[in-house]
Amino acid sequence: MPSPNAESHGKARGTSPVSPPALDVLVVNWQDRENPQAGGAEAHLHEVFGRLAAGGHRITLLCSGFDGAPPRAVLDGIEAHRVGGRHSFALRARGHFRRHLAHRSFDLVVEDLNKVPLFTPRWTDLPVVLLVHHLFGATAFQEASLPVAAVTWLLERPVGRVFRDARAIAVSESTRADLAARGLDPTRIAVVPNGIDLETYAPDPGTARDLEPTALYLGRLKRYKRVDLPIRALARLRDRGVPGRLVVAGRGDHADALRRLASSLGLGEDRIHFLGFVSEDEKVRLFRSAWVHVLTSPKEGWGIAAMEAAACGTATVASDAPGLRDSVVHGQTGWLVPHGDVGALADRLGALFTDPAECERLGAQARRIAEGFSWDASARGVLEVLRRVVASRQAGVQSSRAGP
Repeated sequence: MPSPNAESHGKARGTSPVSPPALDVLVVNWQDRENPQAGGAEAHLHEVFGRLAAGGHRITLLCSGFDGAPPRAVLDGIEAHRVGGRHSFALRARGHFRRHLAHRSFDLVVEDLNKVPLFTPRWTDLPVVLLVHHLFGATAFQEASLPVAAVTWLLERPVGRVFRDARAIAVSESTRADLAARGLDPTRIAVVPNGIDLETYAPDPGTARDLEPTALYLGRLKRYKRVDLPIRALARLRDRGVPGRLVVAGRGDHADALRRLASSLGLGEDRIHFLGFVSEDEKVRLFRSAWVHVLTSPKEGWGIAAMEAAACGTATVASDAPGLRDSVVHGQTGWLVPHGDVGALADRLGALFTDPAECERLGAQARRIAEGFSWDASARGVLEVLRRVVASRQAGVQSSRAGP
């Protein structure tokens, strides 16, 4: 007589285990990766859910449109529905869902919270998973006008109440702590870190470090990113007679203000170089050739640029802030400095500018730690949470049908 375990695993009779059924998932995010305003959240969305689509799951994305964008697109196997624009999406998304998507037999909804919450638990009786990179909180007032910042801050206030019964995925322990502080049950929040393309972002012996000590900022030029801090730190290093320069790669509405700041501090092109938008190939080359990467935001979901730099063998000097504490291991893959302390930032950059051996030591350790992360692992972690949610709902339905 076969053991119960032998039959349940399908091995005693030479059969394969039954594969779990494919999921039908609706993801709601403000943008897709083709949107000109797309950033790290959209990269995460497509890396993770594109893998799930490739694995046979049906993924539908409800997001905003942009000038020239078709209302429908298939991106990385994801069926994208584009509705409204950057400022009207929040007003039009729910209506589009009810008219065009509510009839679909989705297994669950994933609200990929980016910008402000859309409160999808109020749209549907389907289970909702809240996926969070970070919440703005008071940092909204560092970026937007007072009215816009106030609206963002107020809309985040009900997150704990509206998503109380939802499962959540946070990309870092910092974000998990933030969600718990807002009222979500910490036992219902899974941490699934972002991944890295470890083949693309990798050291290259053929790419040498810049001859001159160089710090790199690579990302969007937004006020809340506080790119002014490394610029001010560079001016202090110049005043101390420490050689070095800062390369700023990226675009954004704060670019002109940063250029004016550099000019007011007397920093010429020999000290600071604004590259604007760079290609993916150039992005990787910059990560490889810089002596150190710098990221001084007051808050990040995880700090994916720090991990991309680490994968290329380059250390990061970052603000000791939520999210960045997760992606930069102090003293091992880089250094954390008190946020906003220009003197401490200048000291740390100056120490690395004058010690190339320390840059290489940190960079080598950074690569070793980065190798523990991958997008495949992130996708598996997200899928595991989604399956648990669906299984829990099915168990609840079966229990209710069985009666008392």
